[in-house]
Amino acid sequence: MGKVLIKNAKVVNANKIFESDILLDNELIVRVDKDISDDNAKVIDVQGSFVLPGIIDDQVHFREPGLTHKGSIASESRAAVAGGITSFMEQPNTNPQTTTIEKLEAKFALAEASSFANYSFLFGGTNDNLEELKRLDKHACSGVKLFLGSSTGNMLVDDEEVIEKIFRNTEMVISAHCEDETTIKNNLAKYKDQYGDAIPVKYHPMIRSAEACYLSSSKAIKLAEKTGARFHVFHLSTGKETDLFRNDIPLEQKKITAEVCIHHLWFSDADYDTKGTLIKWNPAIKKANDRGKLWEALLDDRIDVIATDHAPHTLEEKNNVYTKAPSGGPLVQHALPAMLEKYHEGIISLERIVEKMCHNPSKLFQIKDRGYVKEGFYADLAIVNLDDSWEVTKENIAYKCGWSPFENYTFRSKVSHTFVNGHLAYEKGKFSTQRNAKRLTFNRD
Repeated sequence: MGKVLIKNAKVVNANKIFESDILLDNELIVRVDKDISDDNAKVIDVQGSFVLPGIIDDQVHFREPGLTHKGSIASESRAAVAGGITSFMEQPNTNPQTTTIEKLEAKFALAEASSFANYSFLFGGTNDNLEELKRLDKHACSGVKLFLGSSTGNMLVDDEEVIEKIFRNTEMVISAHCEDETTIKNNLAKYKDQYGDAIPVKYHPMIRSAEACYLSSSKAIKLAEKTGARFHVFHLSTGKETDLFRNDIPLEQKKITAEVCIHHLWFSDADYDTKGTLIKWNPAIKKANDRGKLWEALLDDRIDVIATDHAPHTLEEKNNVYTKAPSGGPLVQHALPAMLEKYHEGIISLERIVEKMCHNPSKLFQIKDRGYVKEGFYADLAIVNLDDSWEVTKENIAYKCGWSPFENYTFRSKVSHTFVNGHLAYEKGKFSTQRNAKRLTFNRD
């Protein structure tokens, strides 16, 4: 790779925007300063563009192993770098599920051979793998994932005694999907009695209701408080849940944290009429009022992280009737442009986008030397032009599934370059065929 000199950047980092050059030497950022010169460096002049730390997405489903007709580590990590995402944490509900140390390391081997972005994986907790979880090295992966609500296979953890033991037996962050299974089953039975399998998708947020979310998340938070566990609630979707979280202490001192995803910040239940099952997610997209309260909590620091919950399915699968249409959709390529759109609308600043998508995931999961434009850190960078509009079309979608809920939308900002460990992985619509991704490491001593 050698040296790369990025000239005339507007750097967004550590709650500041400043003009600077950035010198990369192989994998690292070695100098951030004005008027750098180096005769041995390849020069990229980004005059007028903003340089962000590479986005760290703490929640993706890249579908490998076992579900690769939907996506693969290679295809979806490639789409991620097109969106400025340089590191991801993938979830355990693949086939087979990542519920043993052997299967966890097998996933790392897959990523080492194929990923275009830096990677880690969450270890899946179940009702019956506590002893395996106890053997897990706290440096081995990004953390533990629990499905405290509906899931596939045996990933649903509903034994309260087991949940408490998991909370008491790991030092790592425990991340959870919080929805109450009994509430959802009862709601679904009610609508199936009325509509059969062809339930109108607009009833999805009534089936996977705000009450189901709050009941599960509030209960889990009480247990985390009781046990002292380090607990992170994935993809908040309701306004009511936001009151469960604190903003009176720094993130580094929080034991209980929260995340919101792009789709819950962008869409509302009013969009089901036009988008249908394409925006069927779990937890469900809910009311505009919920969306507004999620934004309030994000901006006042009750919510710490923005992620994607990228979860591709084929269009054929999504076009099934309600009960057979899977939940989830592709987002990694369009997450940063979507947030930059909210910057243009005056809702969030560039500094806050970087805080919630770069700095805070790094802090929360204790990732080593990533998440900042900083000397000595890995050269993971996203370069964006805020005034280069583009329409999302079939032709420029990079996901293996070939569709996006943002199709036909025109974004005002574009990712022009993405560096992964100093390697130019993406440049103006073109992907490098070389890979320079690494396994994420953690500061947990």
